[in-house]
Amino acid sequence: MSGTPVAVVTGASRGIGKAIAEELARTHAVVGTFLRTAPANAPEPTRAPGIYPFQCDVSSGDDRRRLVDQVRQYFGRLDLLVNNAGIAPRERRDVLEAGEDSFDELISTNLKGPHFLTQAFANLMRAQDSTAGVRARIVFVTSISVYTASVNRGEYCISKAGLSMSAALYAARLAAEEIPVFEIRPGIIQTDMTAPVAASYEERAARGLLPQRRIGQPAEVARAVRAIADGLLDYSTGQVIDV
Repeated sequence: MSGTPVAVVTGASRGIGKAIAEELARTHAVVGTFLRTAPANAPEPTRAPGIYPFQCDVSSGDDRRRLVDQVRQYFGRLDLLVNNAGIAPRERRDVLEAGEDSFDELISTNLKGPHFLTQAFANLMRAQDSTAGVRARIVFVTSISVYTASVNRGEYCISKAGLSMSAALYAARLAAEEIPVFEIRPGIIQTDMTAPVAASYEERAARGLLPQRRIGQPAEVARAVRAIADGLLDYSTGQVIDV
């Protein structure tokens, strides 16, 4: 394992996270987290050469500490953190009716979890030796919901908007320490999360909703992460990449 860069990808069992983990596994040892909450229908953890599945609920402080401790003990360093794990509301409800339980769940998973996971891993990165002047890199996967108001899933929009600010804060704080931080905002991507409305989006995209007349694929987000992982954008810390 010596000399192989190490990456952590949260929410790596499906969709965008799975595509990112599989792309990075070509060059990195990838710790891919998965959440096992409903064994009957939960996706299996991504298993492929170079990917090490790790059960972790990012909303749990105990789980986050376990993840950081395992990476520190097994690898001794982290070269790339990809904060990808996120959830949609269990039920889409108008902002005038949505309850606090859903709000708390999404804030805990989509915002609080990655914010404090980044804090813990950033301190590990600061302490480790640099490679070619760069200690490590951090990616936040947010959403076009950062700026697009969807009134039937307001808690999701708020959580992603907050995560965008988290990315900006870490980018500003870590820039002088040569730890570049980036935000990737996927648009309409073909995943489990968009599956219930995929047909509608595809029809509307073909009619001109999207300039390229199609919805995106997870691999296209993964390629943006690849550019960051390869150090091609290191002097652009703090930038937002729309996919």
